[in-house]
Amino acid sequence: MSDFTAEQARDNLKNVYDPEIGINIVDLGLVYDVDVSDTNDVLVTMTLTSLGCPLGPVIVQEVTSAMSELPNLGDVDVKLVWSPPWSPDMMSEDARDELGIW
Repeated sequence: MSDFTAEQARDNLKNVYDPEIGINIVDLGLVYDVDVSDTNDVLVTMTLTSLGCPLGPVIVQEVTSAMSELPNLGDVDVKLVWSPPWSPDMMSEDARDELGIW
């Protein structure tokens, strides 16, 4: 059994913000899945707002850093996927409200 849950790991990702938009990556809908193994390894499956996002490497590094706060953390892997492609429909209601998207 791991020392933390996938939900706790996902909560840590709420501290990672898209630097161009200013909304955290969970509320933006960029995080598709978070898996935690019995040995505390974390796999974050996520996307970016666009395939050519120039700040992608920065966001991936910040995801890894956010996971480092978890107890007895094992390995962290961030898997970028492009299917399904991100769209504003994936944002939380709070994120849409903050950006004025109805």
